[in-house]
Amino acid sequence: MWQFSRHFALVAGVCVALSACSVPDEPVDIHDPYEATNRKIHKFNLGLDQAVVRPTSTAYGVIVPKPVRTGVSNFANYIDTPRFIANDLAQGNVRDAGHNFARFVMNTIFGLGVLDPASEAGLESRRTGFGETLHVWGAREGAYIELPVFGASNERDAVGTVVDFISNPISGTLNGDAELIPPSANVMDRLGARYEFRGTIDALLYESADSYAQTRNLYLQNRRFELGSDSGAEGDVFGDIYGE
Repeated sequence: MWQFSRHFALVAGVCVALSACSVPDEPVDIHDPYEATNRKIHKFNLGLDQAVVRPTSTAYGVIVPKPVRTGVSNFANYIDTPRFIANDLAQGNVRDAGHNFARFVMNTIFGLGVLDPASEAGLESRRTGFGETLHVWGAREGAYIELPVFGASNERDAVGTVVDFISNPISGTLNGDAELIPPSANVMDRLGARYEFRGTIDALLYESADSYAQTRNLYLQNRRFELGSDSGAEGDVFGDIYGE
């Protein structure tokens, strides 16, 4: 535990130093100075989705029964919960840390990590990540960027994505092939989400006049709503695919 705490603190310090994000000269709703590069990456992500992600998610959704897909999604959330708790504490959010801890204990004892009795008891998942932690610490959003494979993001959340990927406490307790369990579960969870929301996502990516601009706008709107910085926005499904 001490080793993880020291590792998390070290990474946090590095990320704070990296969070001096690009800031526009004048306030704007969309700060996208890297649009030319972003569009190239978006084109790559579209090709990847069309060639690999969409057909794989369709096969996964058709072949794997829904109860099994739900169990995989529950497990992916379960193994991410210690990371949520760590970020809750880093944000000074003791209430959500306690909520997520109680949820983790209940799903460990009564759900074996695959079922979700905690949600039935009113302990819904309260997801968070290091991008939100940086926001709480005062780091600016920075420029919009599109990441290869991971999709829509901004400079602050891109740093958060890296930290989230390497700082899960559960991952630090696994050895050998078992280390592949958390990332594999998350990949399958994303495939399941891609299948569940396929109609909406296909409309966005393949029927929009400008799928890049649409993805960018929806991501920024959804993310700002999640962080409470855009009271006029409404949440949407794209946060499940492209966001936290």
